[in-house]
Amino acid sequence: MTTHAPQAAASVTLPASLDEAVAALAATPAAVPVAGGTDLMASVNAGQLRPTALVGLGRVREIRGWQYLDGHALLGAGLTHARMGRPDFAALIPALAAAARAAGPPQIRNAGTLGGNIATAAPSGDTLPVLAALEATLVVASPGGGRREVSVSHLLAGMDMLRGGELIGWVRVPLLHAPQVFLKATGRTGPGRATASVALVVDPARREVRCAIGAIAPMPLRPLEAERWAASLIDWDGERGLPQEALTAFGTYVATACVPDPEVPADGGEPPKLAPAVLHLRRTVAALARRALGRALS
Repeated sequence: MTTHAPQAAASVTLPASLDEAVAALAATPAAVPVAGGTDLMASVNAGQLRPTALVGLGRVREIRGWQYLDGHALLGAGLTHARMGRPDFAALIPALAAAARAAGPPQIRNAGTLGGNIATAAPSGDTLPVLAALEATLVVASPGGGRREVSVSHLLAGMDMLRGGELIGWVRVPLLHAPQVFLKATGRTGPGRATASVALVVDPARREVRCAIGAIAPMPLRPLEAERWAASLIDWDGERGLPQEALTAFGTYVATACVPDPEVPADGGEPPKLAPAVLHLRRTVAALARRALGRALS
């Protein structure tokens, strides 16, 4: 598994079903589930994690595909980024496919999984702002064959955590006949770790604009007031386009909400100025939000 770890895991279990995997985790609370292992092995190689037991999910076929259910797509947690990036999946959920294609080099996309991206909850996880903007939910498998649903946003915010022995089985995503966009900025050319990202959905059925900003905070940020403001400007029964001035104002609104000004000192003095790096981040978020809304409405 790695050439850097000084000791291997003491035991490896390879269940054939999701319920078997949950039972293995419940029987060995210290066990770590592993699918693609892209984040896990980075932590092992960095000396941050030394698992004493692993539960491999590679043989659990039921979480490696997707199906349609009541106007939703039920996506298996074992779907790889490479599979989500294919044209047939892009026709289903374009923004999620775009995020999957941007997740890194081919070796990462071939191994990394949707469920792993969610469970790791790294701020730079490319699929996370898309799932937040789509208001996706998780179907979590519990010991004893139980199933429960958890909002992706609630899990990432720590409002509803996975319990002992539980595993993410599927991700329930609404199938929207609506424009949706994912954009990211990186610190280098080509696929890389996001310094900021945006997922944006223009939903004509609910007459809503939903926007989530990723990579700049521990969880995706939803600028709700900016969303409502943009939705109020759109002619939902007409062409839906907005002038460039409105797009620019939306980007500024989103950036100011997600990268706020420093607090005014208690003595009423001058608030500190934004550091150059923070100012650059705000400008990056503004540009991403502006472009995303423009593309969704074009």
